[in-house]
Amino acid sequence: MARIVAGIGSSHVPSIGRAFDLGKQQDPAWKPLFDGYLPVKDWLENEVRADAVIFVYNDHGSDFGLDRCPTFALGTADSYPLADEGFGQRPLPAVKGDADLSWHLANALIADEFDLTICQEMAVDHGLLVPLPLLWSYQPDWNIKVVPLVVNVIQHPLPTARRCLRLGQALRRAVESYPADARVAIVGTGGMSHQLHGERFGHLDEAFDRRWLDLIESDPASLAAMSHEDIMQAAGAEAVELIMWLIMRGAMTPRVRRLHKNYYAPMTSGMGLVTFVDAEEETS
Repeated sequence: MARIVAGIGSSHVPSIGRAFDLGKQQDPAWKPLFDGYLPVKDWLENEVRADAVIFVYNDHGSDFGLDRCPTFALGTADSYPLADEGFGQRPLPAVKGDADLSWHLANALIADEFDLTICQEMAVDHGLLVPLPLLWSYQPDWNIKVVPLVVNVIQHPLPTARRCLRLGQALRRAVESYPADARVAIVGTGGMSHQLHGERFGHLDEAFDRRWLDLIESDPASLAAMSHEDIMQAAGAEAVELIMWLIMRGAMTPRVRRLHKNYYAPMTSGMGLVTFVDAEEETS
């Protein structure tokens, strides 16, 4: 039986990827951010040793436009090309998929009454590509297989926060029904507080972000009760991406143990990282 062995919440700010590619890991402006990922990457690769990761992120117009924006889309390919977001492709290899696990999840989730768009071809953008190399290695090829799960947090109507939490719970059931003996991690990406347009451009709320990092561990139901408007009013319009963290949290057991937390907010976006394991289980 497969099981979920780690849950990670991570920001996916695009400038992180640019700084990473330019080798700015020791730059004073970026070092607190990159240093926060180092123990998590070491833990994932040397202790968790997952066979695959479900990566929950949102597309930023790279593969889905506003004319076709599925609420939930699941990739089922063996490989995913990197999207060119206007600056050329990043110097990373194509993302390795896990078609067998993906198709199992697709069938199980639809049977569990979650309607998905199934994508046998899909390019991935910074929503996935920013956290991925900070968490797993890729030289010469990725040492993890990826199941990409795209969530619409761009074009209203959006799925509710509660719906995202419930999707995570369904994902756990789907993973545990997979017949292979696989270790599966799940990453929920997005946010934290930020607004990139309008009169509130540059809005950032560190207190909100830190409260979210605490409640995603201890009381995810209270976060799932928040409306889109609640989140956007408090933390900026684009902070609604945080509902994707609830898919990750729903896939964990009600009681989790937090192993690591990092927060950095030097610019126009709060950047957070948190890792969980089920409280009752060992990771090795």
